[in-house]
Amino acid sequence: MPDSTSPAGLHDPRLTDLGVTLHDDGGTIRVWSERATSIDVVLFDDDDLDWAVDERPLSPVGGGVWEAEIETLRAGVRYALRVDGPHGPGDVFNPQTLLLDPYGRGIVSGAPGDHRSVVVDPAFDWGGIRKPRVPRDRTVIYEAHVKGLTKRHPDIPPALHGTYAGLGHPAMIDHFLSLGVTSVELLPIHAFESEPRLLALGLTNYWGYNTLGYFAPHAAYATQDARRSGPTAVLKELKRTVRALHAAGIEVILDVVYNHTAELELGGPRSSFRGIDNRAYYRQHDDGAYIDVTGCGNAVDTSTDAAARLVLDSLRYWSEDVQIDGFRFDLAVTLGRNAQHVFDPQHPLLRAIAEDPVLGEDKIIAEPWDVGLGGWHTGGFGDGWQEWNDRYRDGVRNFWLSDIDYLRRAGTSPAGVGGLATHLAGSAPSFGAERGPLAGVNFITAHDGFTLRDLVSYDVKHNDANGEEGRDGAETNRSFNHGAEGETSLDHIVAARRRAMRNLVGTLLLSAGVPMLTAGDEMGRTQLGNNNAYCHDSSLTWLDWQLADWQVDLLAHVGALTRLRAENPALRPVRYADPDDEVPEASVMHWFDAQAEPMTEARWTDPEQRTLQYVATSTPAHEPGNRVLLVIHGREDDAEVVLPAVGSASSFLALWSSADERPLENGARFAPGDRLAVSGPTLLLLRAE
Repeated sequence: MPDSTSPAGLHDPRLTDLGVTLHDDGGTIRVWSERATSIDVVLFDDDDLDWAVDERPLSPVGGGVWEAEIETLRAGVRYALRVDGPHGPGDVFNPQTLLLDPYGRGIVSGAPGDHRSVVVDPAFDWGGIRKPRVPRDRTVIYEAHVKGLTKRHPDIPPALHGTYAGLGHPAMIDHFLSLGVTSVELLPIHAFESEPRLLALGLTNYWGYNTLGYFAPHAAYATQDARRSGPTAVLKELKRTVRALHAAGIEVILDVVYNHTAELELGGPRSSFRGIDNRAYYRQHDDGAYIDVTGCGNAVDTSTDAAARLVLDSLRYWSEDVQIDGFRFDLAVTLGRNAQHVFDPQHPLLRAIAEDPVLGEDKIIAEPWDVGLGGWHTGGFGDGWQEWNDRYRDGVRNFWLSDIDYLRRAGTSPAGVGGLATHLAGSAPSFGAERGPLAGVNFITAHDGFTLRDLVSYDVKHNDANGEEGRDGAETNRSFNHGAEGETSLDHIVAARRRAMRNLVGTLLLSAGVPMLTAGDEMGRTQLGNNNAYCHDSSLTWLDWQLADWQVDLLAHVGALTRLRAENPALRPVRYADPDDEVPEASVMHWFDAQAEPMTEARWTDPEQRTLQYVATSTPAHEPGNRVLLVIHGREDDAEVVLPAVGSASSFLALWSSADERPLENGARFAPGDRLAVSGPTLLLLRAE
């Protein structure tokens, strides 16, 4: 056993059961603070947040942990902490400040900056329903905002609009199933609040990347009935939604923000960490000035074992108690920075997450960058981690948008097909042979940035409504408006934009790796050119379910593509192929030019070579053998393609084409050597038979 006075390590048993644990004769509260000289817990009236009914001291029990047993600590009780300690650089203790318990399972708020922790009843009947455990190669992720997804859905009762219950409504489940997505990734649902700066502008932190508590669900996403009943009812509503999605075979992944908190910069709100032990919880210089590698005012210091343990315990709680299937880690590089604030892929927390027995089968996805020095690390996370593949996003946008824009302007191409081929095949240079193509989560769009429709409709961002005079949001979008900025009625521009959307989403769903769709892109949602709509809780960001005919067609295309991906294992290899050996669950790839000639180094490096044929042949392990041919034509002119001879295939069946306004129902059949007239730019999928 460790000495009772020694600092607690990441896996130290003294850090077990922090927060409130209920038992028959009340509850035990345990709080960690390395520098505190006293900690008290204050209990409040059930209705009046300002009426303190009891106050008890906690006693130090070793390893920086303080503890008290209180007979009146029960489910539904509201409480806060008062913490005192030394005054010096980096210490900002104030025993008059009421603080949230970092392990509190529920939060109630009276006003901005006025919060209390709440003890919740964890009991819930899961009815024997278990996590779906969707294999990675069959995973199709759908990134969505709880409120925005259902706020305007006509088939969901108004009382459920924008809520957890709305997310679990049969109408939403039917949409997920018809679309072919397997895993819904929710923007942050940890309790959060809006920054004072936004409130002063009449705006709000809509996305939720401003966390108050890492164990409490955001109450505003619950129905009014659940909110009136309190945090236990809010938690149960969320659990019922998870249970309903699991019953339909759909996973729930959470976007989690452990890199910074809502306390912002020094002088900002003091709601929890800052008042409990500022020096231990936040990265800072010796003089107490914050080291901000997140761009949000502070950065959680996961080189402190207790802070790292809090992250691990929070993940375990959501995985076990709420049955969450996986996590996408916002600015994950921050979590892997050591005591010198340098990223270490072997950081104890990163390895503990990947190797934890509770989290072992969950999906663990890094956003592999932050905004600090040396903050970009795509491909730099180890075994057990998947990563957002920003190189994929940029490369695919370049091929179908920026390059074609350049072709129009200059009459020559800036790049050929080599970069796109690398991404189609699973981005091996980024992830390496051992991790394989499923280490990458491919995406064209995400919550931040242009929507799919805006990506093909705007050359520049239009963020004036954000209150920052256009300074916010990415400057480089690799977008292409196709000849007019914003909405237009010109038929040739509208047609080109719709085809571009089909090319982009087709590439996404036909590439090796794990695809991620952004909610609304399947229907051509617009944010009117705003590429950083984080502060708008309005019709700008809510999905509009009243669809025009072309939007219904786009929705049908996405559903057809996810079905074809599921039906053709050659499109979703688990491993990279080895030219010298047969690798189970890999896809052997062959590349041809427009004339069915094998690609040569000269063709790969020729920027004018923008037509490519890609044959992927699966190596069976658990599914029948499969071979597909993907034809890529990355120019706006027409071309003739000679279909290649591959293996024993005697024919090719056309399965999908981006040239079609609606998906193919009965595709034509062709033979090797046939000549196909291909309009451009186009993506065409065929199956070899």
